Amino acid sequence: MDIAKIAVLLDPFLEQSLPPSTLDKISMYIDLLLRWNARINLTSIRHPEEIVTRHFGESFFLARHLFPVTSEPGASRPPLVLDVGSGAGFPGLPLKLWAPHIHLTLVESNHKKGAFLREVARALKLTNINVIADRVETLAARTDFPRADVVTLRAIEHFETILPQAATLLAPGGTLALLIGVAQLPHLTTLTTLKWQPPIPVPQSHARVLSISVHT
Repeated sequence: MDIAKIAVLLDPFLEQSLPPSTLDKISMYIDLLLRWNARINLTSIRHPEEIVTRHFGESFFLARHLFPVTSEPGASRPPLVLDVGSGAGFPGLPLKLWAPHIHLTLVESNHKKGAFLREVARALKLTNINVIADRVETLAARTDFPRADVVTLRAIEHFETILPQAATLLAPGGTLALLIGVAQLPHLTTLTTLKWQPPIPVPQSHARVLSISVHT
């Protein structure tokens, strides 16, 4: 897909344009997604322009709120980011494109989808990415599994079951960031004891919001 077109489609979700090198990687990612999607069901969205707005736009919208452009990676260790139920890689892989310094773990129990995630990471030459083919419930029960600085969650089946498990994977002071439907907002306070910031509407959507909580 033409990178100039990608830039235009992503503009409503961002405060400034992405560099051409990132747009090139998005174009490669879309090509891979369309090819793999013909064999395994990665996304029900088939049109490239809609893939850009629905998947990449929403993911980069989350990314710019978690890691503002003005923030520079410090001398301390890179943040550990855990993307739960990664599926086709959203929002985890766009988050890595936005903030290359992070250490990213993608949790996807479907082995075929996990193979796709590894192929994207290899093709885009992304480093410090770990793909785990396991269920979040299993990881949450493991005391030896590292707790993350940031946990992301998007378009998850069995949301009511997964959300409390995802919250337990947060390190003290960590951030839980959700891309969810407005109808799911009432569940946030009933399923977790976290304090949630006011939801942020996702551009070009009447029903999608970004909801963020900082674990204390």
